[in-house]
Amino acid sequence: MEVSASRNGNCMLWFFRDKGFDDRSIDKMFKRCRRLKDMQKERASENWEYLERIGIQRRKLPSIVSKCPKILALGLQEKLVPMVECLATLSTKPNEIASAIAKFPGILSYSVEEKLCPLLAFFQALGVPEKHLGKMILLNPRLISYSIESKLVETVDFFAGFGLMKEGVIGKVLAKNPFLMGYSVDKRLRPTSEFLRSIGLNEMDLQAVALKFPDILCRDVDKVLRPNLDYLRRCGFKDGEIVSLVTGYPPVLIKSIQHSLEPRIRFLVEIMGRKLDEVAEYPDFFKHGLKKRLELRHRLLKEKQMDFTLSELLECNQKKFMMKMGLL
Repeated sequence: MEVSASRNGNCMLWFFRDKGFDDRSIDKMFKRCRRLKDMQKERASENWEYLERIGIQRRKLPSIVSKCPKILALGLQEKLVPMVECLATLSTKPNEIASAIAKFPGILSYSVEEKLCPLLAFFQALGVPEKHLGKMILLNPRLISYSIESKLVETVDFFAGFGLMKEGVIGKVLAKNPFLMGYSVDKRLRPTSEFLRSIGLNEMDLQAVALKFPDILCRDVDKVLRPNLDYLRRCGFKDGEIVSLVTGYPPVLIKSIQHSLEPRIRFLVEIMGRKLDEVAEYPDFFKHGLKKRLELRHRLLKEKQMDFTLSELLECNQKKFMMKMGLL
């Protein structure tokens, strides 16, 4: 048996070398998946070829296999094919399955019946729209590795804790950002929500932020959110105005100060001659392009000697704006 295993291991060594792996990488893979040394090269070749057939680029395969070497040792018909066929029923775009496997190759090692189906049922029960179910899994395939009982339920309870109790609402939030489920409630989600409360957001504000832009809930308070808050205060925004900004346009707390917030505020005050409270009344000011929309439209206003509020100036599309200006 030892001689046979040694021969198999030697065959696999040459298999990996033939695929472009160096000896150090091969040694790491053998340590991560001891089954590789004892398996037939034919199985590895069969799985490798199957991964190519489903759309994974040959140049990306070594990286994928390095991340999860056991996918070469799995039964093709028992594991790989059933999972890929099930994912295909969730896919709506070409190469989505190959992209998901490249992100998290380990998805192929899970059981369709024991892991994927219960996961889909869990999200359906939360009210995730059917058309978004596949998108969630394929965008964040690592979801399949999380325990429903100890991980996902805790996240759902966290969202329910600040009032997202209406049927289907939590599902909508998670569909917008399926990566939320990967963050620790205690280390990231709860500290972020507590920070938002500390600057004046009430429960209804938090609900609005979660529905509008759930990404903010998984951002680091000290590295991202607090520096932006401090900048807005330095600019002269009052606490109540900051609450209006955050609830109206949550990305204001994660946008680059240097490249996004500062140039817009400087243009607003120094060039347009407007006051900060106008932005508090129209937080979407920060989402509009500085060059293509703000500067262009302001110049036209000056030429026509007209005056609009920020929302009147920016909210409409170009055709409607030109009609307002009497240029169409």
